[in-house]
Amino acid sequence: ENLKVTHYRDGTPIPNITNNGDWGSLSTGAYAVYPWDDDDASQNTCNGDCVGVYGNLYNWYAVDDNRDVCPVGWHVPTDEEWMELEMTLGMSYEEAHDTGWRGTNEGSKMAGNADLWAAGALENNSEFGTSGFTALPGGYRSYGNGYYYNMGSYGYFWSSAGYNSNDAWYRYLGYGVSDVGRDSFYKQLGFSIRCAGD
Repeated sequence: ENLKVTHYRDGTPIPNITNNGDWGSLSTGAYAVYPWDDDDASQNTCNGDCVGVYGNLYNWYAVDDNRDVCPVGWHVPTDEEWMELEMTLGMSYEEAHDTGWRGTNEGSKMAGNADLWAAGALENNSEFGTSGFTALPGGYRSYGNGYYYNMGSYGYFWSSAGYNSNDAWYRYLGYGVSDVGRDSFYKQLGFSIRCAGD
């Protein structure tokens, strides 16, 4: 499941930033909750319990905090650990180290819970859900305006690896593609976190 903690491992609260204008200016750890909107049918996939279904969205500064965002015995996976998973599911070494959409059906294998995903190539692939990873389309929170996007259509997952002073590596799955995306982008974005066992 996607991470949904509201405290670091030492018990320190992680700030929940609700103001859209404040979100993108942060350089410290924070989390956000994809808001439920009764007037927006595109968000009906979480039926009013977005945290219960999708977990929280975290900026990368929460990932990089030495107080640890994952519970004891767990950690945010490195970029290399994501590659290890992808290669275990069939992606070549060369593709795993590339950026953008890579592989063939590894994204479909990693995804799960077809009821939550918009209809498309991801869930239509015969290998959908076979890995047990069950990636969910929790969407993201923008760094620019603090708005929320793509719940039910895309899932975005941080790695623990920074790319440079502004960006960090992440993975993404999309309803219309059976591949897995790898790129780096602004650390102020709100993405899901999947913890890996130590």
